[in-house]
Amino acid sequence: MAVPVVVFAGFVGLALVGMFREDPESLPSAREGQTAPPVVLDEFTGKPSFDDATLRDGTVKLVNYWASWCAPCRAEHPTLEALSAEGVPIYGVNYKDQQDNAEAFLNELGDPYTAIGRDEKGRMAIDWGLYGVPETYVIDGEGKIVLRFAGPLTSSVVEKTLRPAMEKAAGQ
Repeated sequence: MAVPVVVFAGFVGLALVGMFREDPESLPSAREGQTAPPVVLDEFTGKPSFDDATLRDGTVKLVNYWASWCAPCRAEHPTLEALSAEGVPIYGVNYKDQQDNAEAFLNELGDPYTAIGRDEKGRMAIDWGLYGVPETYVIDGEGKIVLRFAGPLTSSVVEKTLRPAMEKAAGQ
């Protein structure tokens, strides 16, 4: 009889913790505060690529996972374009996509990426703990993940979540 009561109390405890989190909509990330996993990308023909050393070049940057087949990626694209126009370096990881489709997406909407690579099989995404696209990481100058944001970036997300994380990354 005691086991069901203990199990029920455990569920109630977990529910209470979930209800009082700072942002109940955010997904937790085990990678925050850790060095970014290795960058292992296929070439995106005609575009500059990036590697581990790029993530440790002393500057704050974003790593953005996206795909041409992803409707939320299309919705967030103007926000990425605006950040890029401000001079924010954004490194793109094209996730499980056909290169022709990805090129057409960028030709239509613009290319906000400083450099880009393809994660054709999704292996790098697994190592980074990707839940799905779009997903954006704030990386400090030493290559540490300061923030992982799952979902499309909007102007509100940029102001309330992304910019504070970028400021934190710059201050470390």
